[in-house]
Order: sequence, then structure tokens, then C-alpha cells
Amino acid sequence: MSETPQNRIKRLKMRSMRRGIKEMDLILSAYAGDRLEQMSEEQIVNYDALLSENDQDLYQWVTGQNAPPAEFSDLISDISDHAGTK
Repeated sequence: MSETPQNRIKRLKMRSMRRGIKEMDLILSAYAGDRLEQMSEEQIVNYDALLSENDQDLYQWVTGQNAPPAEFSDLISDISDHAGTK
């Protein structure tokens, strides 16, 4: 049985707030709460893939310390803008 859209959003919100480092918990849980329900299917798939990345890498991408992979650059830019980290 496939995941309902509502359950998928709930799962992604939970994964966003239960990260390895507190800074990413705060950044991603706020972003997910504000943005997930308005995202297209393609954006949700990309966000789901992003959540599989290492927290240290994510933090460096979001804060501009390192450039993100091309497939995540637009999403990371949106997350950074939302968090006010750049």
C-alpha cells in the first residue's frame, strides 16, 4: 500500500525535526512546517532525498560553507533564505 500525501507530509516533518544535530532540527523543522504542504510532488521527492544526506554536510550547505550538489542547490537556497543563514 502506498503512502498517503498526509502521511508523507507527517513523516517528512518528523524526519525534519529528528536530525543528528540540534541546529538542523531547528532549521529543517521550521522549513518543513512552513513549506511542505505547498510543495509540488517533484519538490517533495527532492526534499525527501535531501533528508537522507549527512547533517554535517547539510549544515555546511545551508550556511554557505560549502556548495551543495546541483540537485539540491535550489532547495538549499530556499532553506537558507527561510532560515536567514546567508
